[in-house]
Formats: sequence, structure tokens, C-alpha cells
Amino acid sequence: MIRILLFLIVVFVLDLGFAWLADRPGDIVVTFQGYQYQVSLMVAATIAVAAIAAAMIVWWLLKAVWTSPYTISRYFRVRRRDRGYQALSTGMVAAGAGDGVLARKMNKEAAKLIRSETEPLIQLLDAQSSLLEGDHEAARNKFEAMLDDPEMRLLGLRGLHLEAERLGDRAAARHYAGRAAEIAPHLAWAANATIEERVAAGDWDGALKLVDSQKSTRQIEREAANRRRAVLLTAKAQALFDTDANAARAAALEADKLLPGFAPGAIVAAKALLKQNDLRKASKILETAWRSDPHPDVGALYVHARPADAPGDRLARAKKLQSMRQNNAESSLLVARAALEAGDTRLARSEAESAIRMAPREAAYLLLADIEEAESGDQGRIRQYLSRAVRAPRDPAWVADGIVSDKWAPISPVTGRLDAFEWRAPVERLGTLIEQDDDLARNALLPVGIAEESDAETAVVLDAAELKVEPSAPAEEKPLEPGANPAPQPAPNAVKTNVQHEAADNEDSTPHQPDDPGVDRKGAESHEGRRFRLF
Repeated sequence: MIRILLFLIVVFVLDLGFAWLADRPGDIVVTFQGYQYQVSLMVAATIAVAAIAAAMIVWWLLKAVWTSPYTISRYFRVRRRDRGYQALSTGMVAAGAGDGVLARKMNKEAAKLIRSETEPLIQLLDAQSSLLEGDHEAARNKFEAMLDDPEMRLLGLRGLHLEAERLGDRAAARHYAGRAAEIAPHLAWAANATIEERVAAGDWDGALKLVDSQKSTRQIEREAANRRRAVLLTAKAQALFDTDANAARAAALEADKLLPGFAPGAIVAAKALLKQNDLRKASKILETAWRSDPHPDVGALYVHARPADAPGDRLARAKKLQSMRQNNAESSLLVARAALEAGDTRLARSEAESAIRMAPREAAYLLLADIEEAESGDQGRIRQYLSRAVRAPRDPAWVADGIVSDKWAPISPVTGRLDAFEWRAPVERLGTLIEQDDDLARNALLPVGIAEESDAETAVVLDAAELKVEPSAPAEEKPLEPGANPAPQPAPNAVKTNVQHEAADNEDSTPHQPDDPGVDRKGAESHEGRRFRLF
């Protein structure tokens, strides 16, 4: 567009020049070697312009002829380079798709057409092809060779870092990530690995500086940066709790401010405040955490914040937390434990059963067993609750990468990942039958005696090899007297098991232990037609 505009401007200027000459007629007289040449001004201007144009054309032709060898060689060089980049592009796509054969083929073709010194991507394609072929040793050697090139150093460190992680060498992986972070602190993968390395070494301040750098360079979102910082400050407060109470208190309060409701941060902050006899502020922090997410450790610390409190006072504090999160299983369990300590077994049983209605799990049944032991000491019922606890879903715990821990930690003990622990229920026990879950849900709130009867009915399991069928002998046919009604005959296919014989013979004859409620015979008879489950 600009060239067209310039051309039009030149044409317009020439047109103005010729129009100006046309309005001013005149002659030009030239005397040369006794001859006199006379032309008009317009003709002279035309000859001058034509001569200039001819000179430019001749110069362009001479220059084209002179530079033709260079132009031809440049044409073939550009064509060769384009073919090389096309092969390189195809090879990179093949490497990304996992086609090792095509990637290696395109790598060789690109290396022939393009010099690897001028195009670093050829080295990358070579290393990726080796990885796809399974030759990890050659790939590591190529990544190590990249460390000598300043332009390829970060790529080599990245490749070595990934290879070290694949081999499970966490120390080497963190070493390469640390070198990359020194060269380019803005790299997220290098910064994350370096943070994990410093956390593992207990360098909390160094890890916090890296998180601040990530936040300032906008590598991570503000919320994610605040959570990471809160996790690191919580870990720092835990590490300094016994040695430097003031530093631990400052770190814990900052963590609670950045991430309100984070249970580990709230707990360590409250402990630091209680250590300095600041009960009001500690209670406020724990109440905020409880409203956000009820955690049993938060509730236990809140209830026992004052060691000198009487059991009734602790029960009152537990009820206060329950009023903040009503219709919650953790709230009910907290009140039930406090009521059991205070001797109010009736309230403890009511709250424990309420917790089971909302979330049946082993802790609630274990608590019911403790309540039963404190209230009546009935060993049969205690075993009943303990058996239900074994079959019930597991209680929540701190879980990270398959590891279950009673205490929170800032990094995973398996992978070293920061903020890996989650408060959730671990994986359920294997081998739990669906029928057991149905029984658990059906018997969750039944009285113990009735639940035992139900369990006795559904727990009868007979081995198929033990079922012995006794065919009934055909009855003798006798002549009927006149006017007599025929006696009912058994069905031709009627069978009776040995278990039924023994149950009929031994009914009410087997003594039971004082703590064993036994089996309700009437209930068993009422379900005589119930079919057995065979395994």
C-alpha cells in the first residue's frame, strides 16, 4: 500500500513538472564543434528523463548479472532450509504423538538439511526420539550435553529433572531444579521443586521467599500463593513452638490471617496463644475454624483449653460449639465425649446415636461401647458395638499419596509435594460385604436386643457341603374307615436339614453366658421360611 502511494506521488510530481514547462515555452541552443543544436524546452526535459530511466535499467541489469551466482545459491539454500524445517516440524509432531520411528526418521533428515549448531530444536528432537525408543541413557547424555550451551541449558536441566523424577532420585531432581531456579526464578516447575527441597531441609524462610517471588511475578494466583504461604507459616510455627514461642506465635497468627479456617494453622495459633495465657483470642480463632470446617482436633482443644475446668464446664463449652454447627456429626460426637466425662451417660448416648444417624462410622460405635461400659457394663452389648465398629466406615484422617497419618505435615512423605495432606476418610477396608453395609444401616439405631436378633437372623451362613437332605420315606397306604377324614400327608419333595434337626432338639437346652444375649428362638421360628445365603 505504501509503495503504491509513493508511486502515485512520483507520477503526480512529474505531471506537475511537465505542466509547468508546457506553460513556459522556450528553446535550448547547444553549440558543439561548430554545430548548433536547438530544441524546445519540453523535448529537452523528456530526453533527460528518458536518459535517467535508461541508465537505471542498465544498472539493474548489470547488477542482476553480477549477483546471479549468489542469488541462485541463496535460492537453493533457502529451499534446503525450508525442507529441513518442514522435517523438523513433522518430527516434533511425531514425537508429541509418541511415534518414535517417524520422529527418528525426521530427526535424521532435519540434521542433514539444517546444522544443529544453528537450530537447537534438532537436539531436542534427538533427545525426545531417544526417550521414545526407550534409550534413556542416551537421552540423559544429550541433555547433559545441552548444559554447555547457554541457549539450551534450561532445556537440558528440565530434561535431567524429569529423568531423575522418573528414576525416583528426588535429591538429583531437586538439584537440577535448584540450578534452573538460580538461572530463571520465574520457572514454575523449578520454583516448586526448590520450595519442596527447602521445606524438606527446614528452610522455611527460603521457601517463603520463593512463594513471594512466584506471587510477585504472577506465576500462581493470589489465592494459591496465600494458601502456600499459610501452609509454610503453619509448618514454621510448629517447628518453632518449643524453642521460640514469640516467633511461632507470629507465624501462626499470620497463617490464620491468610487462610482462616485452616485447622492445622488454627490449632497451632491457639496453642501459641494459650501458652501465653491469651484464652479469649485463642477461643475466637478456634470458633472461626469450627464454623468453617468442624475438625475433631479443633473441638478437643477448645473444650480442654483450660485444664483446670470441671467436666461440667467442658460440657458447656462443647455445647457452645455444637450451637455454632448444628446437625453435624462432629458436633454431636464432641458433646457425647464431654457428657461421658461429666457422667451424663444419657446425654452421651443420645448424642452418639444422633451422630450415627448423620454419619455412621467406627468412632461413634466405639464411643457407644464406652458409654455402655460406663453405664451398665453389659459385655454382650459392648461386643455388639465393637463388632459394628469393625464393619463401620473408617474415621477421617490426614491422607497424602496413600499414607494415613494422625498428624498434619506440610509435605507428602512419599513424593515431597507441598500441601499434599487432606482431611478425608481413608480407603475402605477390602472384603466388606454389601450385605454388611445393609445390616449396618438397618441396625444403626435399633436397641441392642432387637439388633442382636436381626443380626442373628441375617448372620446364618451354611456351607453347601453341610446341607444334608434326608428324603422322606413314602407313607404306607392304609384303607380308610368309613366316615374318617384322610390324614394330611407330607409333600413328596419335603426336605429337612441337619441344622433344623439340631435346632429343634436342642431348643432351650443350651445354657448361655450371662453377658451373651443369645438368639431369639421365637424370632427364628417366625422366619422359618427365610432362605439361607450360601457361599
